[in-house]
Amino acid sequence: MAHTSHLDIVSSVLDPFTECLTPEAAKRIAAFQAAPATQSHLDELAGKANEGLLTADQQAEYDRYRSVFHFVTILQSKARAYLKRHPVE
Repeated sequence: MAHTSHLDIVSSVLDPFTECLTPEAAKRIAAFQAAPATQSHLDELAGKANEGLLTADQQAEYDRYRSVFHFVTILQSKARAYLKRHPVE
């Protein structure tokens, strides 16, 4: 049986979703950034992770953040691809 990657699965689910976008929604998704407090907390966790200083709870939290941001990054990629196919004038 062929191995289906996580990215392949997410893409197969999101491809039809992106056809529901409007150019304005796609622009907003592509430009999305985490709230400053969230980004600051994530940066703190990342710094501790790089130094090997995360507790088990912090590691689990960091992994959840990374998973969510990975999903958002894929959404943003899909939104940018949508905008290439549907240029905003």
